Amino acid sequence: MTAARTGPVPVLMYHSVAHSPAKAAFALSVSPDAFADQMELLSELGCTPITTAQLAHAWRTAGALPRRPVLITFDDGYEGVHRHALPVLATYGFVSTLFVSTGWLRGAHDGGGALDTMLDWDQVRALAAAGTEIGGHSHSHQQLDQLGDERLWFETLRCREIIADELGARPLSFAYPYGYSSRRVRRTVRSAGFAQALAVGNGLAERRQGPYALERVTVRRGTDLDAFERLVAGGGREIRRAFAADRVLTKGYAVLRAARRANRALTGD
Repeated sequence: MTAARTGPVPVLMYHSVAHSPAKAAFALSVSPDAFADQMELLSELGCTPITTAQLAHAWRTAGALPRRPVLITFDDGYEGVHRHALPVLATYGFVSTLFVSTGWLRGAHDGGGALDTMLDWDQVRALAAAGTEIGGHSHSHQQLDQLGDERLWFETLRCREIIADELGARPLSFAYPYGYSSRRVRRTVRSAGFAQALAVGNGLAERRQGPYALERVTVRRGTDLDAFERLVAGGGREIRRAFAADRVLTKGYAVLRAARRANRALTGD
C-alpha cells in the first residue's frame, strides 16, 4: 500500500462473461478469451484490483491505496462470472465486486425476468469465499428512480436482507440498475444500510463524487484490447472522448425520465 490517495480510479463495469450469451445480454457481455486478455493486461500494467468497499473505506478514512488501484465489478449475477471469470481472477490473485439482483438468481428467491443463465447461491458463496465482495443490485432489477417510495424501499431492503441471509454477512456496497439514481434513490439506498453505491457515468471514480454516486466505465463486447487499455490508463479526458456519444444519449434520456416522473406525480400513478 502507498500513502493516502484521492486521485481518480478506474472502475470497470462488466456484466455477462460468456461465449454465446443470450441476445438480450450480448452487447454488454465479453467473451471469456477477451476477459482473460484484459486481466493479463491489468497485471502487465501493474494494476492492483481492490473491492468497492476497500475503495470507499480508504477515501472515507484517508487510508492507503495501492499505486495503481482498479476495480473490477460485475452486475446482475450471470453464471459465467463463476464459470469463466473466477478462474482468471484466481490466476492473478485479483479481487472483484459482484452486484447481484437477488430476484434473478437461481434458487428460492427467483422471481423470473433474468436475461440469461444466472448464478445460483452456492456459486455466489464460492465467489465470496474466493475473495469476491458481494453487493446489492436491487431485487428485481427495476429502474429505481421511476418507482414509488414503497416499491423502492422493498427493492433495496429486500435485496440486502436476502444477501445477508444467504451469505451470513450484510452487503456494504450497491450498484444502481441501469445506473439510474436520484437524490431520493440515494437516500433510500443509504437508509437500507448500504455504505456506498456505484452509478455508471462512464468516467473515472473520484472522491468528490461522494460515496453514493461513484462512476464506472462500461466494458462491452466491442471493447478491444487497445480500447480497454485506454479505459484503464488513458485518463479522464480520453475516457470522456470514448464515451461522448453515450453521454449525449444519457443527457437526452435524463430529460425524458424527469418528465415521466413529473407526469406520474401529477397523475398519482
